[in-house]
Amino acid sequence: MPEVKLSRIEAVFADLEYPVTTDQAAAELEDTTLLLADGERNLGALIERSGSDRFESAADLKSELHNVLPREAVGEPYQSEGEG
Repeated sequence: MPEVKLSRIEAVFADLEYPVTTDQAAAELEDTTLLLADGERNLGALIERSGSDRFESAADLKSELHNVLPREAVGEPYQSEGEG
C-alpha cells in the first residue's frame, strides 16, 4: 500500500486524468495511505467525504482534501507552538 505525505500530495494527484469524478478519484486512491501530523488516513476515504461531484484539476482536488481534513491533521509533526 503506497504511503504519501500531505506535502507530496500534488505528485499523486497529478497522476489522475482530469476532469475526474469523486468516485473515480476515491477508487484510484483507495489503496493509498496519507501520512499526517496526527496519524494516517485512507486517501480514497477522505476524497469520498468531499462535497464535490468532480474535480477539474489536481489543485481542485488538493483544495477539497484540505476541506475534509481535521485541522490538527495538517500541522507538521514535531512543530513547536511558538517556542523559540
